[in-house]
Amino acid sequence: MRSTTNPIYKESMRYIKNAEEILATKADKNGMFYRDIKYTKMACGTAYNGVLLALEEYLKLKNNPIVKKPHLRLNVNDFKQKFSEMKDFEMQNYLKNAYNILHLSGYYEGITEINFIKGGIQVAKAIVNKIK
Repeated sequence: MRSTTNPIYKESMRYIKNAEEILATKADKNGMFYRDIKYTKMACGTAYNGVLLALEEYLKLKNNPIVKKPHLRLNVNDFKQKFSEMKDFEMQNYLKNAYNILHLSGYYEGITEINFIKGGIQVAKAIVNKIK
């Protein structure tokens, strides 16, 4: 097990904790949904950014980083391709779920169902814990 002093681990977890704090204090639960879509989207985007940091670090720790092209940022397809090349099916699954729940459904579509969003946060934590 790697040391938890990894600065990228700490930063990624900070994003996840910030997302949880936003959901707990600002999103306002209403039955099985968050009432405030703005804060739900914000939390999902924050958690997903933590995931991206962790994924990049994970690949570096596996000695298989993605080489960034000048003036371009990494996107989900870069990670999908890399995990496919590595035959890392577990990380492919984690990525697919984090991307679909947090980025597409939570951030872009504004899905506010509490258990769905919490599932995305759990996936994000699982990814971040891979670089612990």
